[in-house]
Amino acid sequence: MAGTISRGIKAPIIREGDDIVTIVADSVLAAAEKDGFQLKERDVIAVTEAVVARADGNYCTVDDISADVREKLGDTVAVVFPIMSRNRFAICLRGIARRAKKVVVLLSYPADEEGNHLIDEDALFDAGVNPYTDTFTEAEFVARFGEPKHPFTGVNYLAYYRSLIEEEGAEAVILLGNDPTAVLPYTGRVLVSNIHERARTARRLEKAGAEKVLTLCDVMSAPRNGSGCQPEYGLLGSNKATENVVKLFPKNAREVANAIQREILSRTGVHVEAMVYGDGAFKDPVGKIWELADPVVSPGYTDGLVGLPNELKLKYLADNEFKALSGKELEDAIRARIREKERDLKGKMDSQGTTPRRLTDLIGSLCDLTSGSGDKGTPIVLVQNYFNNYAD
Repeated sequence: MAGTISRGIKAPIIREGDDIVTIVADSVLAAAEKDGFQLKERDVIAVTEAVVARADGNYCTVDDISADVREKLGDTVAVVFPIMSRNRFAICLRGIARRAKKVVVLLSYPADEEGNHLIDEDALFDAGVNPYTDTFTEAEFVARFGEPKHPFTGVNYLAYYRSLIEEEGAEAVILLGNDPTAVLPYTGRVLVSNIHERARTARRLEKAGAEKVLTLCDVMSAPRNGSGCQPEYGLLGSNKATENVVKLFPKNAREVANAIQREILSRTGVHVEAMVYGDGAFKDPVGKIWELADPVVSPGYTDGLVGLPNELKLKYLADNEFKALSGKELEDAIRARIREKERDLKGKMDSQGTTPRRLTDLIGSLCDLTSGSGDKGTPIVLVQNYFNNYAD
């Protein structure tokens, strides 16, 4: 009778150099034996990106970041639209500032790209401020709206980011606005630091005549002095490891997913799918924070997870095509309709209301919610019956 099941799987504390594939396989099979369940075809074994990168030793230091930024952008840099996060961006900013003379930070308002608010939208409306055109200095913003503190952490990110820059010996300029070209009077060398709109932001700056525009993808995209790197995403997806070290997004996620699939097949004869997941793609309607601070939900997965769901909406069928039926007759009709459905339901009315998102985004979000980000100790998630439907 069970539909989709998401199981958090406990694992050992994973350290640099550990065999992540063997640990994942051992943990899943031990859980199956102890808790009395069996692996099935097309079950999904997912492991969080944090432990994949940790096992691979994919780290870099503040000094690595500072050397990379200084070489690529010089000693005066504008940092445009960074997210407000002590875990995600603060240590990167320290690296950016370490060898700089001047750092200009443009923060978007009323919130950053991830929904961390500096000010409520109603306050902007009441003040007659147009966030699309009006840019403020830090002093102007504080004079008009007071010192902004994050509602959950209590951190004043204007003061915090300024202090990080100044502690590294650089001059700090904090601006607030949503026009990226507002930094160009200060410098034409720009590091675009938002995540999902980075390409659009970079295009606007280039069109406006910026001297040189990079994104966070271009920082630590190659090793420096034996450091880790992320060839595709650079500093995007990184997390603070220590006060001086950043854990980068994993660079071997695809290889790990395929290796987990092969390992389980060799041990059990069962063909599972596998993926590495990061932040889930969902938004908190109360706190207004959008969870996806990683560049993608899943940086690596097996081929069987490519694509989108192809599902019929059961309540649409029950209320429309089969509204005259009930009981077993209704159940049989719906099951038959599912078995006969087209391979691609895109644009069909009887699929309206189903979720038009990639399988990896949906399953990765489920895994992120299951494992959490605290002390559950379940960096591995087993998703069962995900590809089953009412007709199976």
